[in-house]
Amino acid sequence: QVQLVESGGGLVQPGGSLRLSCTASGSIFKITAMGWYRQAPGKQRRLVATITNGGLTTYADSVKGRFTISREITDTKNIVYLQMNSLNSDDTAVYYCNTQNWDIPPSWGQGTQVTVSS
Repeated sequence: QVQLVESGGGLVQPGGSLRLSCTASGSIFKITAMGWYRQAPGKQRRLVATITNGGLTTYADSVKGRFTISREITDTKNIVYLQMNSLNSDDTAVYYCNTQNWDIPPSWGQGTQVTVSS
C-alpha cells in the first residue's frame, strides 16, 4: 500500500499563493502517477492536476496558467507539489493527494483545507 500525507493548506487572500505538498511512503515503487483533486462543499471531488512518472502533466481548465504540479522522485522519496497562484474564492476546497499505482488500488491522502477569503 501507499500512504500519503498532505501539507500546506490554509487561509489566503484573493490573488495570493499557496504551495501544497504530498509525501508518499510505503510501496512507492508501485506509483505510476500522482495528482491533486479538490472537493468544495456540496460538490463532487474533481481533478485539479496530475503528473506521471515521466513528467507528463494534465490540468483542469479552471486552473491552467495559475497552478503548477511538480514531483520529486528518488529511491526513497516521492513527493508531489501543487503551486497555486492567483487564487480566488472558487479555489476554496479540500484538496486531496492521489496516486495511481501498478497492481494495487489508488491511494488517497486525508485532505488539506484551502480557503481563499479576504
